[in-house]
Amino acid sequence: MKKTYLKLVACLTLLIAVGTSCDNEFEEINTNPNVPNTVTADLLLPNIIRSTVNENMGTAWGIGNSVMQYTAKIQFVNEDRYLWGEQNGIWNTTYSTLREVQNMYNIASSTTPVQKNYQAVALVMKAWMMSLVTDAYGDAPYTEATKGKDAAYFPKYDTQEVIYNGILKDLADASALLAPENGVVNGDILFGGDVTKWKKMANSLRVRYLMRISNKRDIKADLQAIVSNPTTTPVFTSNSDNAALRYLPTVPNQFPLYTARVGSFDEFRLSKTLGDKLTQLNDSRLAVFARPTVASVAAGKPAYVGVPNGLDDNSALTYNGGAQNVSRVGATYYIDGFGTPTEANLNIAKGIIMTYAELQFILAEAAQKKLITGDAKSYYEKGIAASFGYYGLDVPAGYLAQADVAFTDAKALELIGTQKWIALFYSGLEGWFDWRRTGFPAIKPGPSNLNGNKVPIRFPYPSSELSLNKASVEAAIARQGVNDINTAVWWDK
Repeated sequence: MKKTYLKLVACLTLLIAVGTSCDNEFEEINTNPNVPNTVTADLLLPNIIRSTVNENMGTAWGIGNSVMQYTAKIQFVNEDRYLWGEQNGIWNTTYSTLREVQNMYNIASSTTPVQKNYQAVALVMKAWMMSLVTDAYGDAPYTEATKGKDAAYFPKYDTQEVIYNGILKDLADASALLAPENGVVNGDILFGGDVTKWKKMANSLRVRYLMRISNKRDIKADLQAIVSNPTTTPVFTSNSDNAALRYLPTVPNQFPLYTARVGSFDEFRLSKTLGDKLTQLNDSRLAVFARPTVASVAAGKPAYVGVPNGLDDNSALTYNGGAQNVSRVGATYYIDGFGTPTEANLNIAKGIIMTYAELQFILAEAAQKKLITGDAKSYYEKGIAASFGYYGLDVPAGYLAQADVAFTDAKALELIGTQKWIALFYSGLEGWFDWRRTGFPAIKPGPSNLNGNKVPIRFPYPSSELSLNKASVEAAIARQGVNDINTAVWWDK
């Protein structure tokens, strides 16, 4: 550094004295040989997957699980009472990560030969990430997002319909690109480079998003085309295809809650809504989702007790005699939430994007509504079996014959929606998005809710947008409606 400084002083002296310049290799001296100036697509992919999946799981823990009454809080209960404030995690993570997605796509496009599989993976991730943003917030920057280098400093907000058109196109394009002969995919921490699974994910997500907008558009032909062509448009066919990030014992791929403070984890308990339903059905998934109360275990009579959602602080903390008498969330999601599964321990927490079970319930609904050919009952029962199987469980004997499980046309959509809700436990925000579309199961605000006895149906835009992109966000608000948690998005109206 002293040598560089002396050279700089000498050159500046010469420049001032005689008006001439010098070249003392400053560029070479000030270039760090240990820092890469360029990257390859495989170096960008792990963090693209990890950061978005982790944020989705984190938002689910703080908001999604409570609003869908999988869990309930016994301390610091504002979120459970719908006093949400800003929820900016999905927004901020998506838009910061989308830059890397676009970089990965550009790098893959500029190589010789073109890395088509990386292009396709970028399109799949972009589609999923933008679906989180638009389903949570509604209209959002899309066509002008990530174009700051092109002077798009104040990106316009596209309508949700435009965004969904782009999502569906990207997924279709990705499916067409993905093929084993188009090169290996390194850096893939989701599927280990298996491009066939990426292709199945692209088409399974298409099914999800077509059904999402089915109340606004005739999607029958598009949906049937996917289902009828398993060779060209394959979808998930078993739990082995699940798009679920497996977490590891070490950073940076640990389960997001593993390093959380114990007290913060224990603020969340089993919701009475979920606990009562699973108990009624004698559903063995309850032992995965929750733990018996401390008091009942000490008494030698293990029992699961849920807490009603939306209680005030004192009522929540003292419910049923206090924390020792209500069930914690299952150990899978904290104590054992990492590692390699074994035959004796399949219950490893994962960061879920989409599962085979969810797909089967979507197809069951589609078949029941005559949007596709196929037997709704068969899809429905496959969905139930897949959900149990995901946790290494068999469907209990007689489970499917119970009055509140046995498939009947008269209440088919309610049955499908209820079992889908159970299967979506801690699956990001998907349970909330799907409930807003279907209304199943019936979710009632808690007795001390602070939202006028209404379940929230949207996140408000970040206040930073009103400061930094005021004209664009105000145009979206004028078009969409009041910027609060009760304004429905396009597909929900």
